[in-house]
Amino acid sequence: MASVKIGVDVGGTFTDLVLEKSAAGADGRTVFVHKVPSTPADQSIGVVNGILAICAHAGVDPADVDLVVHGTTVATNITIEQNGAEVGMLTTRGFRDLLHIARHKRPHNFSLHFDVPWQSNPLVKRRNRLPITERIMPPDGRVETPIDLDEVRASARQLKANGVEAVIVCFLFSFLNDAHEKAALEIVREEMPDAFVSGSSEVANVIREFERFSTTAMNAYVGPRTARYLNNLESRLKREGMDAELRIMQSNGGIGTVATCSERPVTILMSGPAGGVIGGRWAGAMSDVDNVITIDIGGTSADIGVIADGQIRIMNPRDTVVASHPVLAPMLDLDTIGAGGGSIAFRDDGGLFRVGPRSAGASPGPACYGNGGTEPTVTDAHVVLGRLDPERFLGGDMSIDPELARKAVQEKIATPFGMTLEQAALGIVTIVNSNMALAIRSNSVARGFDPRRFSLMPFGGAGPLHGVALAEAVSAKDVIVPPAPGITAAMGLLATRMAYEFTRSTPTLLNGPAPSDFALANATLAELTALAAERLSADGIDPAQHQFERVAECRYQGQGFELRAPLDGTLSAEIADDVVATFHGVHERDYGYRFDDAIVEIVTLRVIGFAEVAPLQWPELADAASADISGALLYTRPTTFDDGKTVTTPRYDRDKLFAGHVVPGPAIIIQHNSTTLVPPGYTARVTKSSNIIIAREG
Repeated sequence: MASVKIGVDVGGTFTDLVLEKSAAGADGRTVFVHKVPSTPADQSIGVVNGILAICAHAGVDPADVDLVVHGTTVATNITIEQNGAEVGMLTTRGFRDLLHIARHKRPHNFSLHFDVPWQSNPLVKRRNRLPITERIMPPDGRVETPIDLDEVRASARQLKANGVEAVIVCFLFSFLNDAHEKAALEIVREEMPDAFVSGSSEVANVIREFERFSTTAMNAYVGPRTARYLNNLESRLKREGMDAELRIMQSNGGIGTVATCSERPVTILMSGPAGGVIGGRWAGAMSDVDNVITIDIGGTSADIGVIADGQIRIMNPRDTVVASHPVLAPMLDLDTIGAGGGSIAFRDDGGLFRVGPRSAGASPGPACYGNGGTEPTVTDAHVVLGRLDPERFLGGDMSIDPELARKAVQEKIATPFGMTLEQAALGIVTIVNSNMALAIRSNSVARGFDPRRFSLMPFGGAGPLHGVALAEAVSAKDVIVPPAPGITAAMGLLATRMAYEFTRSTPTLLNGPAPSDFALANATLAELTALAAERLSADGIDPAQHQFERVAECRYQGQGFELRAPLDGTLSAEIADDVVATFHGVHERDYGYRFDDAIVEIVTLRVIGFAEVAPLQWPELADAASADISGALLYTRPTTFDDGKTVTTPRYDRDKLFAGHVVPGPAIIIQHNSTTLVPPGYTARVTKSSNIIIAREG
């Protein structure tokens, strides 16, 4: 029986889709890719339009689709646009201003003129932060002051009268004893049945009250709109006759259900970029490459990730900040900078030549789009340099005007800086490449990874135009261009697993003169494992398919933050020694030093429950009948490369290149969703897996 799966990734300009149709037999898999314009006002419109379009393209009845996996920026956009819900908060008496005070950390240490975002744009306004008489005490979670439930009820009624859409309950030390939070939540849900309600012990059951409160506040801030969007999308699909399972990409690289992600939308704040890293690992594995630096270059931003030994890195909790607010939700380790095809080049007030982070976006877009844009962008620069051909843009589906690109670059850059048109266009490309190279180095070299051991994988609509220049700048060993670069993030959605994470702070000394009894830690692990199994079972996953990964977040005793170390099974003296040894190694890699004689403690235990999903299988390419690539030649045109030389450059149709073909530079390889630049002195080799590997000749 045939199976149909669709991955949908929403970007600022385009919504990318991939459909895999599989029938019985090893050769029964077919993959289709597609792009449609995004609909920023309501992403679900573009998503449904795209799904119907790719189904028509693939000859599939929408009713036959089994699974839709969606990467969305809805929650992220709410934080950027600062248009989330009005949130109310119940908290321990005396700690009403904790979200305002934070940690007294200055955003910019040496500036007298700076904004404090958690004060100027609070997730919860002070008038909606109400104190409750109660107190739980460490280290055992004993009740010092019983909770005043009458206060809770009165406060809930006050918040309802204030018109808040969401309510959070955040009490001190609830990670040790959540009885007070549960009692308060029950009353709030009774008094405000239509509100979005969550407690800190449900969202982030970990130590550090400010970060825990902030995470819970962010969950409520994005919660109502995100839940409405996900439920609206599910309803739209059903109205179109689709009864497919809808899954959402989470920030940790796993996929979850609509119900789970609606309840805890804080887990999908990085849903959009996560698919790209997963897709990068998938494409690298097809060529047996485990060390990959991914750079996903779209219209507005570039997302950079590092995959070492086939493992995707999870960000350190101290760095998981969204819109300047700490969020203790597991996120893939990504850096995002304002650099993309739509990044605007300009002369700043000090007379300097700058590119980005301001973007032309989808509307009006680059000047060459002819939609009223007059600012020169990176895309316009590539058009001026002859790297993007008007009649082949998006496979000919979108027309662009090179004269508008030349006019914008000439008037806004070349004339003000006294440059020729080509010098100005090259300057735009050089500056944006420099910005991206700096970000790549900060995510690799500064984290203990040597780019010389890694392949650079550029994707996104603009990625392969910049791949070789970026690889040169960071000394990567080669460049891998995946089969459908513009759709790689969507492909990642069909190459991941279902996964849920559960955490609890359980301080445990692993070594030293008086190591802890491991009974409490093992009891926590057992309880978290049971919670993960319960969630997977609720999603219809057979218990035989349940898998569990256990992680200890450790630090040297007295340190401020933790690093992750895998924990194999339950804790014992032998396992504790393994965790300590692993932690020393991770600490040395991240910080450059280690203290082998220091006491190591676990602060937080984490259990990831997951179930593998059959990954996307891209069809292998047929072997080339000969080394002759003339059958793929489209035409030749003058093209200017980074050295400033303009040479006649052949264009090749990627769909007509087969396994074993070698394309010498200079060359441009064109496909519907992206364009790959092969400079002089480089060759592009087409592999059986459909990847193109670009390296220096010889």
